[in-house]
Amino acid sequence: MVLLAVLVYLAIGASSAVLLVRSSSARPGHLAAGPIQHVYEAAFLSGGPARVVDSAIAALHADGRLAIGGPGIVSVLHPLAHDPVERAVFEQLAAAPTGALHTLRRAVMRHPAVQEIGDGLAARSLMTPPGQHRGLAVWGLVQGILSLLALPVAFAVTIISFIGENESGPPFIVMVFPALIPGSVIGFVVAARSRRRVTTAGQHALRSYGIQYAQAYSVAHLVALHGLRAVPDPALQAQLIAAARIPSPRTSSHSPSYSNSYSTTVWCAGSSPGGSSCGSSSCGSGGSSGGSSCSSGSSCGGSSGGGSSCGSSSGSSCGSSSGSSCGSSS
Repeated sequence: MVLLAVLVYLAIGASSAVLLVRSSSARPGHLAAGPIQHVYEAAFLSGGPARVVDSAIAALHADGRLAIGGPGIVSVLHPLAHDPVERAVFEQLAAAPTGALHTLRRAVMRHPAVQEIGDGLAARSLMTPPGQHRGLAVWGLVQGILSLLALPVAFAVTIISFIGENESGPPFIVMVFPALIPGSVIGFVVAARSRRRVTTAGQHALRSYGIQYAQAYSVAHLVALHGLRAVPDPALQAQLIAAARIPSPRTSSHSPSYSNSYSTTVWCAGSSPGGSSCGSSSCGSGGSSGGSSCSSGSSCGGSSGGGSSCGSSSGSSCGSSSGSSCGSSS
């Protein structure tokens, strides 16, 4: 039994040491990452592609360039765009046969103008691309689960050894318990950290941006930093929340109502892989600094204040012509 206990300590100790070293090296610090450069980067860090689109639509509605009527139908009043994200909204709306807000919202999330914001943040180590640390997350999860499952096995071995009256030292469960519990905790903690999209640098930059623009009252800043609960127009807020609650279709990588050629989005956010598809959150809450990407919120994983189970990394490959980071995330 002593030899078996030693082997358990060696296996869990070696695995935990490698996990901790790899996890530490995979999470860059914040010293060289640089600040957030514009409001849409803050929105992307706070809530992913959905928050970016919500910020743009709210800003376009606030200054009278878009109108949104019931039930969630968008129309253009003044097609003047000030940035690539606003141009993407007008472009996708022009291709829409019905102008449905929820379909427009999903299509703009998949647009390169929005996707490349995530690429830029990842290039500056403020975010990690979907799937980059998937192997580390799986390793940590497997270690955590196996360590927990080993507890009843160790208890059974202890009972068997006492029944056979071959036990002369301390019970086997007592010998391995100090290894199994830390092994499980380390595994689950590393798995959770590896699934986070926003890095420590990104969290620091988002906090700094929030302090810098704490008194900013533009609709884009309010939505970017605080989510749909900060939309000042109650009617628009209700429309956006209703649109966020409509699930995204999961069977096709293209939005059938829009003439785009972008495959299912890579940057679809959340703090954990395997969530619902992009844009299916149903929220009303606000900014997260820990890497979830709920645009509006019902129960987001990660450190979001009010979250949503908006899709985390359910995309496949991005395949857009403008160089979004390609690769499957789930």
